[in-house]
Amino acid sequence: MPNLLAARTLMALSLGFHIVFAAIGMAMPVLMVLAEARWRRHRDPIDKLLAQRWAKGTAILFAIGAVSGTALSFELGLLWPTFMRHAGPLVGMPFSLEGFAFFLEAIFLGLYLYGRDRLGPRAHLFACAMVAVCGMASGALVIAANAWMNTPQGFDARIGGVLHSIQSPEDWPVGARLAAAEVVEIRPWQAMFNPAFLTQAGHMLVAALAAVALAVAGVHAAMLRRDPENGFHRRALQLTLPLALAGAVAMPVTGDLAAKHLAKHQPLKLAAMEAHFHTERGAGLLVGGLPDAETRATTGALHLPKLLSILAFADPDAEVRGLDAFDRDQWPPLAVTHLAFDLMVGCGMAMLLVTALGWWLARRETLWRRPGLLRVLAWSAPLGFVAIEAGWTVTEVGRQPWIIRGMMRTAEAVTPMPHRGVPLLAFVVLYAVLGAVCAALLRYHVFHSPTTAQLAAGEADHA
Repeated sequence: MPNLLAARTLMALSLGFHIVFAAIGMAMPVLMVLAEARWRRHRDPIDKLLAQRWAKGTAILFAIGAVSGTALSFELGLLWPTFMRHAGPLVGMPFSLEGFAFFLEAIFLGLYLYGRDRLGPRAHLFACAMVAVCGMASGALVIAANAWMNTPQGFDARIGGVLHSIQSPEDWPVGARLAAAEVVEIRPWQAMFNPAFLTQAGHMLVAALAAVALAVAGVHAAMLRRDPENGFHRRALQLTLPLALAGAVAMPVTGDLAAKHLAKHQPLKLAAMEAHFHTERGAGLLVGGLPDAETRATTGALHLPKLLSILAFADPDAEVRGLDAFDRDQWPPLAVTHLAFDLMVGCGMAMLLVTALGWWLARRETLWRRPGLLRVLAWSAPLGFVAIEAGWTVTEVGRQPWIIRGMMRTAEAVTPMPHRGVPLLAFVVLYAVLGAVCAALLRYHVFHSPTTAQLAAGEADHA
């Protein structure tokens, strides 16, 4: 395997593995807060039990995510030293702040887990809320660093003896390379709050909430099929389905904002996502199909007239730049980018349908008597994570061949160290072990949830 391909494969594997736990760390504490607040308000023991068990599950996943995140941080320096040498000072602040948020999340999670009988009610609920706040802050700060790679700004660079102030991505001289430039001043706040930050962070936070809420709902739906009268699993669905539905409704909204951002700041990525080869006014949207870079056509796609212009610029007659407006050597892999985008959208629409129906029936308290729909909910549990993986594939593959868009190519940033297949194999083993341990712990945790008989006998705390 070529060294560049091995490095990219290892990074993709690590990101794909870690992002599941990152999303859970962002969203699972929100469910804890909902259950804990309901317990404080209504004093229903089932709410207290839900909060406790969700917190234990969060702790398991938090530990696995800490290991995979640490491995990922080492890979950045070991696999991409040129990137870190030039971009490290610019993305250093969000990464540093993310470290603080991560440690605060761990501290407050410990206080919540072990402080129930030691802290006052308000302090205990505050600790729970801070786990959620720190988890979302941690995810948003990492996204700030990634967003900078898509829309880099916030520094001055001397290129060929000429000083350039990069106040926005458009200020970078075409054809210049960051590796050959001298960065002489850094404006960290401007770098962190770059044009892509709000749309990327908003979309990811909403996606994490929807994905995790649906996944948890799916697990409880599966258990409810085994024990239809179980009040513990019924209450879990009553708390998770509204959050999943809210996230599923918000995802198209944040996705629309992201599309309009791409049309303005990253038109090449938008063209690749939509397999839009030719610049035109009143551009149509292609759903599905397989794009061919050689023939510059997409076969087997459903064409929706003018919809791409509407989505990109809210104008049915707006001009949308196609792939033909850019040099061929700057095109990202088209099939992967386009199909991953369609997969993300398809999963999002399926999530909206399933959560809306589940929420409506749960409100009417007829969901528990519909084993078919409970089965659908159980099988739908992974949909949100599939959408997240597909979305990050679009984000990362759609930026290629750049690691820093317009400034540094991925091939320029990779380490010259040979035999990169060895660490790839080692990390495959690491993630396989971590995945197996996580699955075993969660399986034990889920299958030892309280039964109806235990709830009736008041033995749920020992289940």
